[in-house]
Amino acid sequence: MDPLVGLDDEQRAAVMAPSGPVCVLAGAGTGKTRTITHRIAQLVASGAHPVDEMLAVTFTTRAAGEMRLRLRALGVPGVQARTFHSAALRQLRYFWPKAVGGQLWPVVEQKLRLVALAARRVNAGTDTATLRDLASEIEWAKATLIAPADYAASVTKLGRDTSIDAATVAKVFEAYEKAKVAAEQLDFDDLLLHTCAVLESDEAVGREFRARYRCFVVDEYQDVTPLQQRLLDAWLGGRDQLTVVGDANQTIYSFAGASPKYLLNFDRKYPQAAVVRLERDYRSTPQVVTLANRVIAGAVGESARLRLRLRPVLPDGPEPTYTEHPDEAAEARAVSERCRALIDAGTPASEIAILFRINAQSEVYEQALAAAGVSYVIRGGERFFARAEIRQAMSTLRTAAGRFAEVDAERASAEDADGTTTPRPGLVTTVRALLEPIGLSADPPAAGALRERWESLLELVSVAEQLADADPAAGVGTFVAELDQRAEAQHAPGNGGVTLASLHAAKGLEWTAVFLVGLTDGTLPIQHADTPAAVEEERRLFYVGVTRAKQQLHLSWALSRTEGGRRSRRRSRFLQGIAPDQPAAAGGRAAPGRCRLCSGPLRSPVEIKSGRCGNCPSNADPAVVEALKAWRKQLAAEQSVPAFVIFTDATLLAIAERQPSDDAGLLKIPGIGRAKLDNYGEQVLNILSKHASTTSS
Repeated sequence: MDPLVGLDDEQRAAVMAPSGPVCVLAGAGTGKTRTITHRIAQLVASGAHPVDEMLAVTFTTRAAGEMRLRLRALGVPGVQARTFHSAALRQLRYFWPKAVGGQLWPVVEQKLRLVALAARRVNAGTDTATLRDLASEIEWAKATLIAPADYAASVTKLGRDTSIDAATVAKVFEAYEKAKVAAEQLDFDDLLLHTCAVLESDEAVGREFRARYRCFVVDEYQDVTPLQQRLLDAWLGGRDQLTVVGDANQTIYSFAGASPKYLLNFDRKYPQAAVVRLERDYRSTPQVVTLANRVIAGAVGESARLRLRLRPVLPDGPEPTYTEHPDEAAEARAVSERCRALIDAGTPASEIAILFRINAQSEVYEQALAAAGVSYVIRGGERFFARAEIRQAMSTLRTAAGRFAEVDAERASAEDADGTTTPRPGLVTTVRALLEPIGLSADPPAAGALRERWESLLELVSVAEQLADADPAAGVGTFVAELDQRAEAQHAPGNGGVTLASLHAAKGLEWTAVFLVGLTDGTLPIQHADTPAAVEEERRLFYVGVTRAKQQLHLSWALSRTEGGRRSRRRSRFLQGIAPDQPAAAGGRAAPGRCRLCSGPLRSPVEIKSGRCGNCPSNADPAVVEALKAWRKQLAAEQSVPAFVIFTDATLLAIAERQPSDDAGLLKIPGIGRAKLDNYGEQVLNILSKHASTTSS
């Protein structure tokens, strides 16, 4: 098959570029896998590189498998397409006997067992959540080339938020490495580290490897870690036969050590590199693409330097919807009913996804989908009632229910004897007390597995709250029976179900209809994103979620966590200037008197006029405000009237914030009626238009 068939101009430029160095900046839905596989096929067909000296690496086995299938269809099945770890393992198996001697040490299958052994040796916690967080920190340190002795200082320098004391992690890290070496085992990060060491220190091995592999292709280059970049440099050995493909707008794994700096600085490292931008979006409708561009347009920082602006090529589709709900349960019910309607109308369930920020959010959607008779698949996480912390909690509650039943029987006998009644603590208080020893602390832990465990246990408390509201006399036994019924009612996961996934797990996938749920500040961006860089990563995560949708995109949020709770939440700051001033409420009704930025209530006349509550900062461009004030001052002098007679300061600020583009937009601003529109509307729109043209230029 001709590798140039079916390509657009930009894709063809990437495919036809010399063998290296080449940087392909590929936006979401722009056909990057098609481009890089066709490029590999073209390099082979042109005689630049035979198949056996090319190596393509990516980050998931699914992506590597898809790449191999496409290469086979293009007539080049012999090209290796692997993950970094798979490629390193293959190389180590070959070179280990020569460079080290003997057979390659086995790879650790149960890392937590060794982490637990190390934790016990230094008297650290050994519960499952703590071990998971320790393992994650060890993986991050190794991915960023940080040794145990340097861990604590590095965490402090980088301001990394950890749920476990850094000194404790360092001790466990050191003990873990010693235990692993004593057992003559390797973990997955060791595969990369030892491959680097062999290629860097053994000249004979390095020469043999580089004589075999001469051309490299790296997919998702924005997500490489310092360790992976070191391995890539070792593979290259100073050569530049390299093609990288990535999108800085989709960097969402910084917590695991990934960094976009290698993509951002590629043209500086290789000044002669060919840089090609893929911006034609073949996945999503113009409506979805427009929203995606608006989301990422607010990005700041180094990643914004290579911002891509997607250009749609598909026919029009429906506009994205924005819906506000009173609480999470109502949001989940509405989304599930919408999924049911889509399926009944002919959309396959497998073409529908519900995406959220953290896995703990899935439980309420599992329940709502089950109630609506919609099957579902959980991607990147366990079913709620199958999670280890929930199983442990159920066991704890079941044991307590039996114990309380015996105590109740004894109390009943005593009450019959003397006629007195012993008061019992409420169900919610009791459940909280029972769950506290297994992770439900009064204050939430920092980000990590402990935080996820805490959030899952808190979901059980919300079920207790719902039960207590419905039946004030309910005890722990009734609560356990309720949980058992909920667990039994859930549909078993299947391939034909609606996908439930975190935004991280959704990367690289796409669906006809996507529901982005729980879009509140504190969830997206997540509460612990307390630095500008962390907030920007949350914005990119939102962007990834938006670009998963092919035709339909539905965005929603809830003002309260629990039914009947105080509606104190605010919609995500990322919706500022994107969602309508008055989003649809449950049932399709407008949400009057709400802040157009956070959906909070508007109280004062000034807030009502601007459509923005006092808690939300103004997004008005100061230059626009000054231009409007200068125009008003001149006009007031000409007409010999006070400036406020023309427009008040609040009205001018509202105009600058809302940036209306026509008469209808001006009339929506309180304080502007038909008379003022006739007298001043054209002049105001001209000022706004001139400023927009200047900014665009």
